[in-house]
Amino acid sequence: MSKRVITLGEIMLRLKSPDFERFFQSPTLEATFGGGEGNVALSLANFGLDAAFVTALPANPIADACIRFLRGYGVDTSFIARQGERIGIYFLEAGANQRASNVVYDRAYASISTAKADNFDWDAIFDGAGWFHITGITPAISATAAELSLTAVQAAQARGVTVSCDYNFRKKLWQYGKTAPEVMAEIVKYVDVGIANEEDCQKSLGVKLEDSEVGHASVDHAVTSGSLDTARYEALAQKMFATFPNLKYQAITLRESISASHNGWSACLYNGRDFFLSRHYDITDIVDRVGGGDSFAAGLIYGLHTGMADEDALNYAVAASCLKHSILGDVNLATVAEVKRLAGGDASGRVQR
Repeated sequence: MSKRVITLGEIMLRLKSPDFERFFQSPTLEATFGGGEGNVALSLANFGLDAAFVTALPANPIADACIRFLRGYGVDTSFIARQGERIGIYFLEAGANQRASNVVYDRAYASISTAKADNFDWDAIFDGAGWFHITGITPAISATAAELSLTAVQAAQARGVTVSCDYNFRKKLWQYGKTAPEVMAEIVKYVDVGIANEEDCQKSLGVKLEDSEVGHASVDHAVTSGSLDTARYEALAQKMFATFPNLKYQAITLRESISASHNGWSACLYNGRDFFLSRHYDITDIVDRVGGGDSFAAGLIYGLHTGMADEDALNYAVAASCLKHSILGDVNLATVAEVKRLAGGDASGRVQR
C-alpha cells in the first residue's frame, strides 16, 4: 500500500446560489465545504489512499460540521488545529454559456490565516508519509500563512517526502504587501512536482516566455481566446525546469474556455526528458467546474504515487478532472474504476448495469 499523503491549506464553507441562479435570485444558498488542498485530500481518500488534511479551524459547530464532512469521506483530520476565530467562506454563482461564474471571498482573519508553524507537530504529521501537497492559495492568504507554507515544504523535504505544489494564482487574495512571485519562488525551491494552468507559471512565479522563444501567440492570448499551442507549453515546462532545477515533473493543464458551459480539457507533463500530451476531452454542459484543477492534481498524485507510468498518470489525472466537471460541489466523487474506464477510451456515458 502506498504511503500516506498529506495536504495542507484552507477549507471553507461554500455557499452557492441554486442551480445557475444569480446571487439571491431566490432567498437560498446551498451550503457545503470546499477548498483546494482539502479537495485534493478528499479526492485521494475517495480513490482509496490514506490521506490526511492539515489546517486550522475554530472551535465552533460550523467547523465541527466541516470536520465531520472530511471524516465522512475517510480523510484523517487528527492534525487539524482547533484555534482562531472563524472558518472562511466563499460564495459561488455558477455561470452558464457566455456568463462567467463568479466567486466572492469572505475569508479575512480565518483560522488558517493566523496559524503558525509551531502550532503543528511536523514529526507526527510526516510520520509514515510519502507525499505532501500544497498550493499557491494558502501563501496568498496572509504573511503568516506564507511562513507556515514555507516551513511545511521544508519539513517535508527534510524528511524525504515528495512535495507537489499547484501554483494556483488567485489575484483577489494577494493583498498583504508581497507579490506572488516573491513568496512562491522560495516555496517552489522545495517542490518536486509542479502543477499549473496556462497562466500560473508567469503570474505566480514570474516565469514568462517571450514570443521570440517559441514564435507563437502569448499565454495571455491563449487564455482569453480559447486557443492553445502545445509547443509553447513544452517550452514553458522546460523553462520552469531551468528556473527551478529541483523540479522532477511539471504538469500544465490546458483549458479551452469556449464558454462557461463548454470547455476543451487536456494537459501535458514534462519530466526533464520526455514531454507527454494527454487525451483531449470536449466537455459540454458543465455541471460544476470549481475544483476541476484540484481533481487533476489529485489524479496526478494518485497516478505517480501508486507507480503508474508517467503518461498513464497524466491521462488518469485528465480523465479524473473531466469527470469532476459532471459532479456538483468542490469534491470529485468519481471512482478509480470510472476514471480508468474513461482514461481507457470509454466516453460513451452508457448506463452501467
